[in-house]
Amino acid sequence: MGAGLSENLAEVEQRILAACARCGRRREEVTLLAVTKTFPAEAILEAYELGLREFGENYVQEFEQKAPRVRALDGARFHLIGHLQSNKSRRAGELFDVIQTVDSAKLARRLDALARPLEVMIEVKLSPEEAKAGCAPGELLELIETIRACANLRLTGLMTMPPWSEDAERSRPYFRRLRELAERHGVRGLSMGMSHDLEVAIEEGATMVRVGTALFGRRKRQE
Repeated sequence: MGAGLSENLAEVEQRILAACARCGRRREEVTLLAVTKTFPAEAILEAYELGLREFGENYVQEFEQKAPRVRALDGARFHLIGHLQSNKSRRAGELFDVIQTVDSAKLARRLDALARPLEVMIEVKLSPEEAKAGCAPGELLELIETIRACANLRLTGLMTMPPWSEDAERSRPYFRRLRELAERHGVRGLSMGMSHDLEVAIEEGATMVRVGTALFGRRKRQE
């Protein structure tokens, strides 16, 4: 992976810088989350050596295998960005620093009951696709209030996954809607945008872009 990852990171950085310049934002307003799902612990270690500190994983069990090798990296933070089932909330709360996919009051309370300080984001379902998870916009205020009443949880933002399209512009209405919801409810962070549409996400206010393929290449299919 060596030189490849270094070159890919430089290219992604240039894309982020150019997008920020176009919309008058500062580079430090956007966090690059390196999505390492399906890649081995070595990928995290190499990215860490190149200066990356925020890492995203989709599956609790997969990260559980990598954690012994990477959990002690100084300054590294690990985000769960995949759907979290309530029965895996305890292990997720132990493994991750940030859970980006809280989508129900039940899940929020389970995480709070772990009595461990945890940063969370709410996943909002803006896509009509059945497969997409998340809290409905109409239920967002109630969930925000529930999380803010939890002593151990700190709500830092909203996240969403628009329907997949090779045309990045098709993601724009979903990103714009998420920003409007965040503004309405006084939430600052916006986790949105991936390898193919990060520029549009930044133009619409993303504070975090989740990038995997553009950094590490095509993922190996999971068995």
